[in-house]
Amino acid sequence: MEGKPYARRLVELEERFGELEPRIPDCSEKEALSVLHGMVQELWRNLRSGGPAPSPGGLNVEDIADLHRTAPPTEGEAESAPLPAGTRAPHFTLSDANARQVSLSDFAGRSVVLVFYPLDWSPTCSDQLSLYQTEQDEFDRRGVQVVGISVDSLYSHRAWAAVRRLSFPLLADFKPKGEVARRYHVWRTGDGFSERALYVIDEDGTIQYSHVSPKLDHVPDIYELYRVLDRVSAGESAGSASSGRPPQN
Repeated sequence: MEGKPYARRLVELEERFGELEPRIPDCSEKEALSVLHGMVQELWRNLRSGGPAPSPGGLNVEDIADLHRTAPPTEGEAESAPLPAGTRAPHFTLSDANARQVSLSDFAGRSVVLVFYPLDWSPTCSDQLSLYQTEQDEFDRRGVQVVGISVDSLYSHRAWAAVRRLSFPLLADFKPKGEVARRYHVWRTGDGFSERALYVIDEDGTIQYSHVSPKLDHVPDIYELYRVLDRVSAGESAGSASSGRPPQN
């Protein structure tokens, strides 16, 4: 199907089915093929009308996107203090959901919000990143790139971004697991994932703001983030880093 619009290819397949169907003798196999054909046509009609894609189990994309509402929460007090403002942001290169290699240096010349979060599909993470997607116009207006980072694989990222309709990059801190989170001092050794943390990095690669949520299920204040971004855009100091609890020994 490469190189052809999806709709045109479906029309071609429908025409081909119409040519072949009369040649199939009446039997249970023909009946099964007819049922399958009807299922595909029903799915295609639903998609063309803008409706959700059904599945044999009765779930659609919206149902899958809402699974986080009944998922076990990520809970716990902050264990880490982030790198302070004024620190040079550690370099990294990670795979995005499409297996492309993405480096921090790719965003040189613009401010970046690094969003470290525990796990795809978890309740608070779903709400937090969906909020940033909803507010994408505000980030675009400020010329800011949002980048999500977690220990999930690129396959999980790809599925999660699709159902949550996330357009900004999700990077897989997967192998070695948590290496980038460790560089940014937001790794939770006992849990095997990162803190919920934010870093604002200016166009020159310097950390201007850092924050670790005091509890894993706390979403950082979006308006505080906007105030920080506006100060950075104006060339002002974003002030001292906001942090969680000091590291536990």
